[in-house]
Amino acid sequence: MRLITFSYLFAFSMSVAAQTQVSDIQTASQSSADDAVEEVLVLGEQPGPGLWKVSKGDHVLWIMGTLKPLPKKMTWRSKKVEAVLAASQEYITPPSVGVRISTASKFMLLPSLIGVRNNPDGKKLKDVVPAELYSRWLVLKKKYIGRNSTIENWRPIFAAHKLYEQAVDKSGLTETTNIMDVLREIAKENKVMKAGPGTTTEIAKPREIVKKFKKMPMDDVACFTKIIERLETDLDEMRARANAWAIGDVAALRKLPAADHDEICKAAVFNAALAEEHGLQDIPQQKQKYWLAEAESSLAKHESTFAILPIVELLKPNGYLAALRDKGYVVEEP
Repeated sequence: MRLITFSYLFAFSMSVAAQTQVSDIQTASQSSADDAVEEVLVLGEQPGPGLWKVSKGDHVLWIMGTLKPLPKKMTWRSKKVEAVLAASQEYITPPSVGVRISTASKFMLLPSLIGVRNNPDGKKLKDVVPAELYSRWLVLKKKYIGRNSTIENWRPIFAAHKLYEQAVDKSGLTETTNIMDVLREIAKENKVMKAGPGTTTEIAKPREIVKKFKKMPMDDVACFTKIIERLETDLDEMRARANAWAIGDVAALRKLPAADHDEICKAAVFNAALAEEHGLQDIPQQKQKYWLAEAESSLAKHESTFAILPIVELLKPNGYLAALRDKGYVVEEP
């Protein structure tokens, strides 16, 4: 059985499709004088930010805050983090809410995935987003994707996400880092028990879900709009945040609040009727509930626990850490 978490939309469909289809995106030329970005990204080995410390008595939970995207030519390495993880009794990974399908079902799913990204009823992108917004899309598409007609058939959420990926890559950033691999190896070498808080839903008939999804409407224009706005205004700060994380400047990160599009885009998926059928709504609340339950359980049992969470969650005034403070835990920031 294979666990596949939902990110934006039917991540299991996208991941399988990616294995069976050659990308039809033609990347635009990387050399353009007016594409230059002033912010110089850090290179080489960087430590990242310090650890948040949550304690009750002599039991401690150490939390590392992660960030995406990060500088493409940076390699993360922190001896302090490695030492804390190696000395811990449990390693709590980020919470997840996802679906599970069998390997056999995965391969049976392949034929139905053709066209899964497309708008229903043969509509084009220009038919489903406001004209003014579509004009802004064309400017960014030319800059970061280049000539491509296939993407014009895609739903707004898919088209915007591809645009974001291309823009991030062209800006010297990456969503793919070595962090999880390093932490996994340290935990394995030191026999640290791993916990993945969350829940999974068994999908017995994935082909039926994909067929329904192809026909169902989705309110994803807000997601499309947010990503367009972010790429028009936030790329420089995105690079500044990446640098601040790399060198461990938490104060700078607080001054550069993330203009994230995740919540709006996830809402387009998780508020859809199809997601509700499978208990996949209210995902942020579910994830926080499962993570907090695991954190409290581990704090009660172990002297030292190590965990990772997106740093945006650690910097929220009413997020995970606030919930722990309300429960009587002492929280110390790096």
